[in-house]
Amino acid sequence: MVGIPAVSHIMPSLEVIRELASRGHRVTYANDPRAADLVSSAGAELVPYTSTLPIDDDSWPEDAISAMDVFLSEARTVMPAVRAAYEDDRPDVFLYDIASYPARVLAENWGVPAVQLSPTYVAWKGYEDTVGAQIRSLPGADDYFARFGAWLAEQGVELSVDDFAGRPPRALALIPRAMQPFSETVDTDVVTFVGPCLGDRSHQGQWTPPPGAEDDRVLLVSLGSAFTDLPDFYAECIKAFGGLPGWHVVLQIGKHVRAEDLGEVPANIEVHPWVPQLSVLRRASAFVTHAGMGGSSEGLACGVPMIAVPQFADQFSNADMLQAAGVARRIDTEEATAEALRSALEELTSSQEVARRLAEISTELGHRGGTGFAADIIEEEAARGARRG
Repeated sequence: MVGIPAVSHIMPSLEVIRELASRGHRVTYANDPRAADLVSSAGAELVPYTSTLPIDDDSWPEDAISAMDVFLSEARTVMPAVRAAYEDDRPDVFLYDIASYPARVLAENWGVPAVQLSPTYVAWKGYEDTVGAQIRSLPGADDYFARFGAWLAEQGVELSVDDFAGRPPRALALIPRAMQPFSETVDTDVVTFVGPCLGDRSHQGQWTPPPGAEDDRVLLVSLGSAFTDLPDFYAECIKAFGGLPGWHVVLQIGKHVRAEDLGEVPANIEVHPWVPQLSVLRRASAFVTHAGMGGSSEGLACGVPMIAVPQFADQFSNADMLQAAGVARRIDTEEATAEALRSALEELTSSQEVARRLAEISTELGHRGGTGFAADIIEEEAARGARRG
């Protein structure tokens, strides 16, 4: 496996890595040492490289081309280390994250099967003519694609940038089909929707309601780990849900905001910099989320209605997908007043149609795909690689 040191890119496929290791396969995982604990916890052997990605300081460019260029620069920087690590230790199959270009390069160079483990939606028929065309029309796009193409040529890859970055030879989509735009046009000969592979995550700890709140409905408020410096938003949440009869609120505020900065917190709200999200969601009746793909998938798997407050990149389209699926309401940050938040909670949790759609989606996820299914597909590709070798 070749990945990047972003938790949102590691967690979706980590249970697959764990499953492969538990089946007796030797699994190596190329990543920055910042990801060492996660990698080793899954039974994989870390292959270290030094990442240049701005994972810790959230200093991501705001425009799309500059953000894409960050990943190209990362690939150029880490390619020599990844190539050297596997030159004399070639795998039967490469697994790779959508942002891990070096793995696809080596797979092309050496004729090794490659499987992309996508933590987000995949390309659909006509993607290049719509989204792709929009990206190519942006300022700086021509220069970016020229540099990308030149790098591929330097690496001995005879593919266009569009084919290399947008058309994997094989892909496992680790998301609910409900989150995939134009899902009916996705090439199922290449892409298999295995859905979220969650596992028990007991190593993260377990959450239980405090004494006196055992019978209350649980609301989780979490904007993930990156875009959390929003004290005014948390204050609105406290105003919206504080003292709400029959509700206990778990408020995750991240590392940038201190609980004492939020003023007096009502007794039915507990505030933490971090919580074991899946453990809370499995007991939750509602979820205020930034609509990251990981959190959105977990919410759907747990059958929880969501208030989506997107912050960055694909979170806006994810929020729209959740709303279109009939399981969420999108409220942008500037519109997230206490009144709007409370109204959305009451509407979502009282709707029989929302409950029906959530039950339908979570049942489908429980019956199709999953960790074992993903591991089976990867074993087939590894066997093909071993026979070729």
